[in-house]
Amino acid sequence: MKKIELEPKNIVLKTENLAIGYQSKKVENIIFSNINLSINKGKLVTVLGKNGIGKSTLLRTISKVQNSLKGNIFINQKNLETYTNKELASSLSLVLTEKLPESQLTVFEIIALGRQPYTNWIDTLSNDDIEKVNWAIKQTEIQHLKNKLFYELSDGQLQRVLIARALAQDTDIIILDEPTAHLDLHHTIKIFSLLKKLVKETSKTIIISTHEVNLSIKLSDEIVVMTDKKIYSGTTKELINQEIFEKLFPNELVYFNKTLQQFVIN
Repeated sequence: MKKIELEPKNIVLKTENLAIGYQSKKVENIIFSNINLSINKGKLVTVLGKNGIGKSTLLRTISKVQNSLKGNIFINQKNLETYTNKELASSLSLVLTEKLPESQLTVFEIIALGRQPYTNWIDTLSNDDIEKVNWAIKQTEIQHLKNKLFYELSDGQLQRVLIARALAQDTDIIILDEPTAHLDLHHTIKIFSLLKKLVKETSKTIIISTHEVNLSIKLSDEIVVMTDKKIYSGTTKELINQEIFEKLFPNELVYFNKTLQQFVIN
């Protein structure tokens, strides 16, 4: 009898022969196919690639915001297609780049929205819910913002609040699409440092798409590199040894310096 090989328990997200893209009037526009990724628990994973190459599409497909075209996605060894919305909301949280609608919500109330998968039918917060919200506030170091209104926040403060909301949701996986897109260098570094700290202290898996290549190379546990022809993944050391970063911006004004382990101006 053939032995059934089980996936290692530390793999929280896996794709098998995944194809991503868009379907319109029975016509498939495939951006990438044959994507095979395995992402381990407790890792900071960055997704790198040029503008328009499909980073957001990959993250939106993995999080079931849009449908895959082919292949399978597994979260904690269970096929994504078999998840109910509530089950998925208890396993994966998502922070997109879309602006929040105008509201009178306080920071505490925004973060408390992350507890919706667990609240009762009238959305009353239990003591455990309140404890989780306060824990998320403490983890993201925004205690001083707790009672501020939504519209009083700067872009950097709002990003921390959205990360706190995802933390309060208490999922194994947190996915962020371009979390530093509207931030200056100072706040970008602070967000990266925060995400690195959260991975270490909570053992959650955080996956982000970003254009911050040098910061990703410095701080990521694993990197997914999307090039025009293929998707590669591995640690910084593995990707440097395979000369993958050289494929990221071919024939551009920057090049990858192996000694410095970063991109520099040509």
